[in-house]
Amino acid sequence: MGDVYDEIREIGKQVSNWGRWGDDDEVGTLNLITPEARARGATLARSGKAFTLGVEFGPQGPQVFESPIGRFNPQHYMLAAGTSFGDPPVFRYSDDVVSMPLQAATQWDSLAHVHYDELLYNGYRADQVLGLAGASRNGIDRLAAVPLVTKGVLLDVARLKGVDRLAPSTLVTVEDLDAAVESEGVTIDPGDVVLLRTGHITTFTADTDRATFNWMPPGVGLAAAAWLRERDVAAIAADTPTVEVLPSENPALISPLHLLAIRDMGMPLGEIFDLEALAADCADDGVYEFLFGAQPIGFVGGIGSPVNPVAVK
Repeated sequence: MGDVYDEIREIGKQVSNWGRWGDDDEVGTLNLITPEARARGATLARSGKAFTLGVEFGPQGPQVFESPIGRFNPQHYMLAAGTSFGDPPVFRYSDDVVSMPLQAATQWDSLAHVHYDELLYNGYRADQVLGLAGASRNGIDRLAAVPLVTKGVLLDVARLKGVDRLAPSTLVTVEDLDAAVESEGVTIDPGDVVLLRTGHITTFTADTDRATFNWMPPGVGLAAAAWLRERDVAAIAADTPTVEVLPSENPALISPLHLLAIRDMGMPLGEIFDLEALAADCADDGVYEFLFGAQPIGFVGGIGSPVNPVAVK
């Protein structure tokens, strides 16, 4: 007898990349970021205008205290603050430490982040690779070994619809994605990273409404999996904490696009990207393609990684 996840299993078979890059593969769609893809992205850095796309990591970050998954905002401590070293005390130094979830703010999900039916991306068994030491397969350290520099494409769905931001829990359809591609005159090539702007980031950055930001984001739905797979997109990132819409199209399903993208396609998801300044510039000059870089940190066995992405036009 089936269950509510039968639909996910069926779509998963259709979009699966298991075995595509070998039985031992642990980086999934980042394999699509070839030297040719990076060179294509490099040609788009024409004016030298650059934008950082990360939010601040600090005590006033996007996490909510009552998060059911236990995430919290970074806690920063000083190990030394102007401390003398040597005698006489001429040389002084400062040092610090931070405690935080690896997915506290702007971040990449690794391919060990979610799974179903006890199998991770490429068929690795959860009981063999996940433990107290983290992920021995598909961890963020594997993704960090791939230089994540390629062509980026901003799909500004909020601007397409003539609004500053989409209403909470708005579904972004594949028709919306296609309309953005057409209106912006962009091409999505294999190995590109798609940046989805909904404007929802301002629910946090301007309104400081963390509850709405975390639990009612607009985003893509199940149909986006096939859309991304057909175009051989390397990764998708958004200005929301989920990339996908919450609640899901079928509220009985928990993060279904996460399952299809990460577990079946091997596609990292980028979350909590601040795309506002980049989007304003793209609207001003009409150029929505750029050189994009967002290297994760190689935390051994890590499930995610903080990142401060950069777009260069």
